[in-house]
Amino acid sequence: MPKISSDTLWELAAAEVHSRETEGGEEDGGETVGERSVFLMGSKAGGKTSILLRCLDRDEPSKPTLALEYTFGRRARGHNTPKDIAHIWELGGGTSLSDLVQIPITPVSIRSLSVILILDLSKPNTLWGTMEKLLQAAYAQLEKVSLKAQQAQKAKPGAKHHSAARILPKDYPDRELISPFPVPLLIIGSKYDLFQELDSDKRKVVSKTLRFVAHYYAASLIFTSIKSESLMSKTKSFFSHLAFGLDRGKTMSCDSTKPLIIPAGSDSFSQIGSPPATDVDITSLHAKNPKDLWKKVYERVFPQESTSEQRELKDPAKDPQYSEPQIDAMRAQKDQELDQYKRNAAKSWKGLELET
Repeated sequence: MPKISSDTLWELAAAEVHSRETEGGEEDGGETVGERSVFLMGSKAGGKTSILLRCLDRDEPSKPTLALEYTFGRRARGHNTPKDIAHIWELGGGTSLSDLVQIPITPVSIRSLSVILILDLSKPNTLWGTMEKLLQAAYAQLEKVSLKAQQAQKAKPGAKHHSAARILPKDYPDRELISPFPVPLLIIGSKYDLFQELDSDKRKVVSKTLRFVAHYYAASLIFTSIKSESLMSKTKSFFSHLAFGLDRGKTMSCDSTKPLIIPAGSDSFSQIGSPPATDVDITSLHAKNPKDLWKKVYERVFPQESTSEQRELKDPAKDPQYSEPQIDAMRAQKDQELDQYKRNAAKSWKGLELET
């Protein structure tokens, strides 16, 4: 029997993986295992982990997310069939750790990646800033890896060139006026139970603004609360649609007095209407484009809080939500000892300079 080198084995394995990806369909003797990736990001302490655990049917207490965490979900398509796998990444810390988007968003994952943005509806004064920074970070990384993937594809002789761009149906509402997010996007408004305590006019501003943003990015939008079984059931349907390709249902609600449930492609600018600016002249805002106009109107109603605190907490070790009293006390002691050592060392160098 001829000896097979390790290099040949790797080449055979790579060829097998490539054939499965390009051909799809069935393996010899059974179906292929589907793998997708889902990246969750959003408001700090906005309920991301709690929502994720409910969507995965895991009965366990949620804990603060440490920087970036990975888990996975599995679901069988039917009896005696392979289980599909969803690779799930969750970004903690709100916007302070947005640089970490480069880990889950790669040239490999982008082919089957979806993004879920979870925004805390009970804190409208940080909502736009959080949404804008996280979407910009994810968008920039998606564009970067998409370009790399295209260049790598072109470098392969005889390879078929596949565009990584997300293509919408020709009859998609306002297709020429929107800017689709590069991968499927789901926006979840969390803590709807607390959101209901806001003034009705303010709730309308938040609802219409998020409807505009979701439609502009060709995203789905749903408001939810972990205290509502009905809303969580609908949220799980949207999650399972992205993670496992299941049907997300046909429920839809655009009424701002109720929880919004709007699948991508179900809304339009004509249905959303103009920004709810009753006490301001829109022409005086000098907006550069429609999205900028909605931002200016929203920030007139909800002035965004400064992100200076978030910049100061760039180091997770200084974030109060990750505090460990004994470790923090020891760290403080070691920091003091280090400062003392630096002062003593500085004095020694000064003494040497005087002698010379």
